[in-house]
Amino acid sequence: MTRMPTMFIPHGGGPCFFMDWNPPDEWDRHRQFLQSLPGTLPERPKALLVISGHWEEHTFTVQTNRAPPLLFDYSGFPPHTYELTWPAPGDLALAERVHDLIHAAGLPAAKDSARGFDHGTFVPLKVAFPGADIPCVQLSLASDLDPGRHIALGRALAPLRDDGVLIIGSGNTYHNMMVMMRRLRGGSRGDTVGGAFDAWLTEAVTCLDADERNRRLASWSKAPGGRDAHPREEHLMPLHVVAGAAGIDVGRKTLEDRVLGAVESAFRFG
Repeated sequence: MTRMPTMFIPHGGGPCFFMDWNPPDEWDRHRQFLQSLPGTLPERPKALLVISGHWEEHTFTVQTNRAPPLLFDYSGFPPHTYELTWPAPGDLALAERVHDLIHAAGLPAAKDSARGFDHGTFVPLKVAFPGADIPCVQLSLASDLDPGRHIALGRALAPLRDDGVLIIGSGNTYHNMMVMMRRLRGGSRGDTVGGAFDAWLTEAVTCLDADERNRRLASWSKAPGGRDAHPREEHLMPLHVVAGAAGIDVGRKTLEDRVLGAVESAFRFG
């Protein structure tokens, strides 16, 4: 297999791609980015490994479900958004391989045979891979949200890229929902928020020296606008995992969008 890239994608807000918005084109660039994603890959992935900002466990935990259901872990949305389907199969062999790689790196790991796909996985991937015909496994964050540990997790997972596995971190580069919802309810987004942090993050991710890149990402909370963008960092940690899995591959920005008055970006390595 050709080595797969590793990437961080913004997964939007709730079931955003499957409902009406005002203005109606609010999520169009996000949607188009996700739809185009398969065409940017060197070949069809053998499997998908997704680290979502919506699953945390005390220990890194891998999904070992043959047919994961969907977890509609959002509230207050139109009834039809709770009837979405995305029946991608699990992959027990990949799950075991993930578990073994994490253990081999000296990190604790666990398994969960009941876990389904949360909306950080099924919402963007229903757009990117609507056929749901590529096996998919989800992996949790560690609840301590330690950036160094999540970079180390990515390093442990890096060999999967040579096995045709596409490693996807799913989160958001700006996730201060209190600010975004307050501006939305007020009927005016005003100036776009998150620009200072996005500029810093872009410079960090695209740094040519991988060690320096990871050092900067480990210190993300000291960045301009860091804690405004992420009062709690669960939606940023998937980026740390894919940066760790990138090895020496240089990162590049593949999307910069403005949604709900905030800057949201995507990044790719390899």
